[in-house]
Amino acid sequence: MVRLTLGKAAESAGASESALPTASETITVLEANLDDLNPQVFGYVMDRLLDEGALDAFAIPVQMKKNRPGMLLTVLCKPEDSDKLTRLIFTETTTLGVRRRDETRQILARRWESVATPWGDIRIKIGSMNGTVTNYAPEYEDCRRIAAQNNLPLKTIMQEAARSYLGAAAK
Repeated sequence: MVRLTLGKAAESAGASESALPTASETITVLEANLDDLNPQVFGYVMDRLLDEGALDAFAIPVQMKKNRPGMLLTVLCKPEDSDKLTRLIFTETTTLGVRRRDETRQILARRWESVATPWGDIRIKIGSMNGTVTNYAPEYEDCRRIAAQNNLPLKTIMQEAARSYLGAAAK
């Protein structure tokens, strides 16, 4: 007599974090150390990087060799944009080298909704996992524009947008 049992092994309790129910994508990380760039130029460089397709760009203060203060510029981008953004870093900054590496990142599903406020509509970015909202945030540029137009504090507009979203989501 022969017995055959078919089944699927259950995942162990110590399953890796990569099993999260999110999407993943490959991005390129560009990094450059900057110790002699005029700080006035730095904001311009960040704007250019974002305008040219960087997914994100940020700087961290670091202590460089010979105890010089400097900045670590980090740019996240799509792999196909990495050459263009590397050229921009070389032409717009004083760095002599750019480090590049590909990484995988987990991302939440994202969607946009618009909510009505007393001052106009504001877009809300919503992040969800398995259909459950885990994060939401009013679009900064919408809130900034409305705050300036109405001479109101930015935080007031952002708080009202969040309240409007929560009220609409509860219905």
